[in-house]
This record gives sequence, C-alpha cells and structure tokens, in this order.
Amino acid sequence: MIASLPMYDRPETRPVLDRLWKLVLESATCLLPDRLTHGGDLWECWRDPELVLSQSCSLPYRTELSDIVELIGTPIHDLDCEPGYYYSVLVARRSDPRATLADFGDARFAVNEYRSQSGWAALLQLIETEGFQATDVVLTGAHRASGQAVAAGQADLAALDAVTWQLMCRHDEFTCDLKVITTSQPTPALPFIASRTSPATGVFEALQEAITELSKEDQEKLCLQGLTKIEAKQYLALPVPEIPA
Repeated sequence: MIASLPMYDRPETRPVLDRLWKLVLESATCLLPDRLTHGGDLWECWRDPELVLSQSCSLPYRTELSDIVELIGTPIHDLDCEPGYYYSVLVARRSDPRATLADFGDARFAVNEYRSQSGWAALLQLIETEGFQATDVVLTGAHRASGQAVAAGQADLAALDAVTWQLMCRHDEFTCDLKVITTSQPTPALPFIASRTSPATGVFEALQEAITELSKEDQEKLCLQGLTKIEAKQYLALPVPEIPA
C-alpha cells in the first residue's frame, strides 16, 4: 500500500502533513500505510495499483487518471471562493511598470508544466480573454521555480496555484519581488484520489475527521479547512488545453 499528499509538500509543511496522516490512521476503520510517502515520481504514485490515497492536479485527473483512480474528495481551502474550489494568481515582477494583463501581450511566460490546471490551463483562459497567446514559454518544472523565474527576470508572468502562492509568500523571500496582476476563474480544487483496484473503505471519513481534528495552527499552515465531495463530472467538464508540440 502507498499513500502520499504531494501537492503542497514542502519542508515547512511536511511535519504538518505527517501529523495529519497520524490523525487519519487514528480515525481509519481500514488498513492503511503507517506513514506517508514523500518524494518520488508523481505519475508512478498516481498509477500505482496499491494507492490508497494521494492528491493530483485536476488536469491530469481528467485527461489521464479518471479511468484508473477513484475520486475520494476535494479539499476546502482558506481562499476567497466557493468551498472546494481554488484559482490561480497571475504574478509579475513588482518592478515591472505594466499593471494590467492587457499590457502583457508580448510577455514571456513561466509555466511549471503543460499538464497543470493552475499553471497552464488557467493561464490560457486568462490570456485568451485579452486576445493573445502564450507563444514564448519557459518550462520550469514547479510553481515555485516559475515564481523564481519571474522574480529573476527570466520571464514576465506566471500563473500559480493560489494555495502554493500563499505558502510561497510565507516561506520564500523572493515573493517580495512579485505582484499579483489578476486571478483566474475558480475551478474544483486538487482532487484526493485512490486506485480503483484497491480502494480503502472509509478513507473520505477518516481524512475529513483528521482535518477537523488538526489544530487551528496546523490548518492554517496547510491553508486547509475541510473536505467535501465534488462529482467527477464537474472535473471532466472542464476544457482540456492544447499542449504545444
């Protein structure tokens, strides 16, 4: 069996994630791994037939994972939007005189990867409303690296998951050199998933109870307030962006 919570796993949050998992184990009525798996290949983890819990981005879920994983639930974050939803923030260098998205028609974009809802699909949705395209892209491999690329002048704009942005603002000094230009339309937040071949009964309830039992301080550290259910069809209805060759 394998369990992971990789999407907001960074050195400052890892101890909190481990405390959350300990509470899951205390609440669970089924057999689960003693500890979370940290690091490793995300796709290998998500496709593992022994997966009892993980979290994926919604774009990989709807394009490649929905046929092989079970949708367990959706986190409720401390964000200014409907519970169970999240959005992207579009950031630029604080020193950049351009103030609105319409000013960035010739921008270079830092993108974590093309299979990212918050870093790519949300970016396309935003710039298409302004009538321009992302033709100049720097692939960075991670939201944090995209923020660093903008701060360092290697790119002009980056779309970042709003939860990741909150964590970056708390822990990464380079965010002082960034400003938010706009935000995207909210979409269902990053889904908790499990393998369809080895679903663990009661994981939703155990995770829901564990989040509730976390201290307020730990909830704030994860920007996590609760757990809800959003139907798979709401994820699958979202448009799939074109991936450049």
